[in-house]
Amino acid sequence: MEIIKTKRFVLRTPKMSDAKDVAKNINNKNVSRNLSSAVSFPYVPKDAKQYIGKVLKELKEERPSSFILYIEIEGEVVGSIGAHHIEQGHKAEMGFWLAEQHWGKGIMPEAVEAFMKHVFKKFKLKRIFAKAYAHNKGSMRVMEKVGMEFEGIEKKGALKDGKYLDCYVYAKVK
Repeated sequence: MEIIKTKRFVLRTPKMSDAKDVAKNINNKNVSRNLSSAVSFPYVPKDAKQYIGKVLKELKEERPSSFILYIEIEGEVVGSIGAHHIEQGHKAEMGFWLAEQHWGKGIMPEAVEAFMKHVFKKFKLKRIFAKAYAHNKGSMRVMEKVGMEFEGIEKKGALKDGKYLDCYVYAKVK
């Protein structure tokens, strides 16, 4: 199990017992509207268990294409950060979410910074990039706070709820 401790929380490998917390915190329209269309709404514990099972299976692989850590505060999973489409020695795409009750407290920049430091080293990456829907100003602020640079707009880069959305692309390069 991978664990990164900060002063305010722990980043750790998911466990099947996290499904209830994950479902509760993702099953919120304000959180869900910023997530990939791969995440259904409503989001129930069964969905979370299925996802966690997939994550745990992938973590056992020698060269996983994804690496996920959950953000735990006082025993509750309140968010997640993941590196996806990992090309070891080169790049990965990062995604993250946080329970609404923890927005605006500086938790996500702290978590993303610790996660990126770990992932750059673990997978010997040169580049981590992330995308945010045009309406998701909070995620853009997080990316700017951790030193990611704005690279451009991917016009109609995502399909969410039957609508094409522009995606703002940010990256950190070593």
